[in-house]
Amino acid sequence: MKLFSPAKLNLFFRILKKRTDGFHEIASLMQAISFGDTLHFELSEKDTFTCTDPTLPTDDTNFITRARNLFREKTDFTQPVAIHLEKKIPIEGGLGGGSSNIATTLWGLNKLSNLNIDTSTLSSWAGEISSDAPFFFSLGTAHVTGRGEKVEPLEPLPPQSLYLAKPKGGLSTPLVYQHCRPTDSQKGNDLEAAAFFLRPELATLKQKLLALGFEMVTMTGSGTSFFCTGPVEKPMLPDVQFWETSFLWRKKGEWYSPDP
Repeated sequence: MKLFSPAKLNLFFRILKKRTDGFHEIASLMQAISFGDTLHFELSEKDTFTCTDPTLPTDDTNFITRARNLFREKTDFTQPVAIHLEKKIPIEGGLGGGSSNIATTLWGLNKLSNLNIDTSTLSSWAGEISSDAPFFFSLGTAHVTGRGEKVEPLEPLPPQSLYLAKPKGGLSTPLVYQHCRPTDSQKGNDLEAAAFFLRPELATLKQKLLALGFEMVTMTGSGTSFFCTGPVEKPMLPDVQFWETSFLWRKKGEWYSPDP
């Protein structure tokens, strides 16, 4: 079985306050996009996990193996499964790749096991590993609050094509949150101020992207990726990767497909 594991965008991102549990209270409009990873599942003689990215750990610290272990804890499904990840979503890019992998793994194992566990339960399990993972059990557009685990599904937004821009290097999400302040309210993403403080070259990159002719350039999540809209074709900048993508949704009872 092959499943697409989409990236997400934070179309806006608000930091409301620091919580007593150490996390931040957020509000964000999240949207799935047609750029993502691909996961392959196969019943096997033993559990294995392999990945096309040699820098990604494949032990029990990986989100995919953690999701498989969690599924085993929650159910009586013991059949070994071989999982292979074709990795395209950049690590530490603010695109939710690890969280998407968690949700996709739980969805895939649910299908392989024929247990027919309901989506709300799978979403709850996903939230035990990552605050962003429950979003992917929406249909692709949602307003998220709390730590990100409270998901209010919304009607699909108008279709939108855009570019992702990812410079070299990433940013640790916890580090960005450590430096953010609820008073740092930005037009699109309240985490931009903290990310630009930690990596000033990101602020420079945003100006360069606007200079290319994009009408809107906004950092997604804790960075370092930006999503860019406007009348620009085949953008190019030194040491920046660009991907053309578009908003993506899934049908009820089905998983995401990059070619809906």
